[in-house]
Amino acid sequence: MNYSELVQTYFERTTALQWYWTVYILVIGGVIGFSTFRQYKELPTTILVTVLFGCFAYKNFDALDSTFTERNAILAALKAYPAGPDVTPVRERLEATLTGPEYTSYGWFHLVCDLMTIAVVWVKEWHRIPWKRGTVSGAA
Repeated sequence: MNYSELVQTYFERTTALQWYWTVYILVIGGVIGFSTFRQYKELPTTILVTVLFGCFAYKNFDALDSTFTERNAILAALKAYPAGPDVTPVRERLEATLTGPEYTSYGWFHLVCDLMTIAVVWVKEWHRIPWKRGTVSGAA
């Protein structure tokens, strides 16, 4: 790979990271929205939503971690690329800006968001009206 292909690959991995975060935030919004608009207590549904969100969060974090590792490997390759007349002017300006979050910072952020989302789902469940036999869902 030449220097320009490495730079392009670095930014492709950065875009992939942004998409993983976007999907993650959209799913959190959907889970909280679903939990907010339910009227009656339904413990099995809450358990299912919690388990499914936990599985999604685990896989999403795994994808983020893999992509972050790939991006760091590409950055290391960029910095190790041999200097040349076509690379040096770009390298001086570009490589100083190619920084990212530490592994622990996004890992802890993801975990805290996961726990807060699950907490919201369960707090909403505890504050719902108990379901009574003979009531029609959606009736006042």
